[in-house]
Amino acid sequence: MQIEGISAVVTGAASGLGAAAARALAGRGASVIGLDLPAAIERAGAVPPGVRYAAADVASADDVARALGTLDPDGPPLRLAVNCAGVAPAARLVSARGVHDLDLFRRAIEVNLIGTFNVMRLAAAAMADCDPDADGQRGVIINTASIAAFDGQIGQVAYAASKGGVVAMTLPAARDLARSGIRVNTIAPGIVDTPMLAGLGEETREALARDIPFPARLAHPDEYAQLVLMIAEHDYLNGETIRMDAALRMPPQ
Repeated sequence: MQIEGISAVVTGAASGLGAAAARALAGRGASVIGLDLPAAIERAGAVPPGVRYAAADVASADDVARALGTLDPDGPPLRLAVNCAGVAPAARLVSARGVHDLDLFRRAIEVNLIGTFNVMRLAAAAMADCDPDADGQRGVIINTASIAAFDGQIGQVAYAASKGGVVAMTLPAARDLARSGIRVNTIAPGIVDTPMLAGLGEETREALARDIPFPARLAHPDEYAQLVLMIAEHDYLNGETIRMDAALRMPPQ
């Protein structure tokens, strides 16, 4: 798929993986709508060229529909959706603090899984109305899971369940949307050096990097963005979950 001259929606676009993806797509000539929560957009500061922010909770049907509704019907068609918005709660099923909070589990599912599904369904509906390209393709959806979907650690039961759901949706979603000419793929990152990890301190980040086979370092958000570009442009990639983890297999803790 040609990136230049399309519209793209990126969730979680005010920081981390989403911000990197939004910048990369805009840099390649896409018109990007970056969805995020109002507080995150406020913290983001300057808006990158080619990106405009829209305040939205990805789990809200009204919020996402409203954001997509701001697309200019005479402007570039929506061809790409990248789901990066997510939360990463940590809690054991049972610990000295008590039993796992049900609302914490529910929130992980709501944002990471339902939010991804919500954006995917609404973006796919918009793409399905677009004219196909020469190969019959109308759009691409790229979701974000995590290697926790496969190697969930102690304390990651809610997070792993939500990301495992994203992985499980990938193939059936690709099959559902095949007749509309829309591809669906998922990226499962390992440990990425995002602002969330920056708060852990240098010593903790170095300890995390020691378990990574090669390269023995944390991933850069721009490497995630590079993979987004590759998936968008590689027309034969469909229904796949791609691990971006430097051969890391997470230990129990």
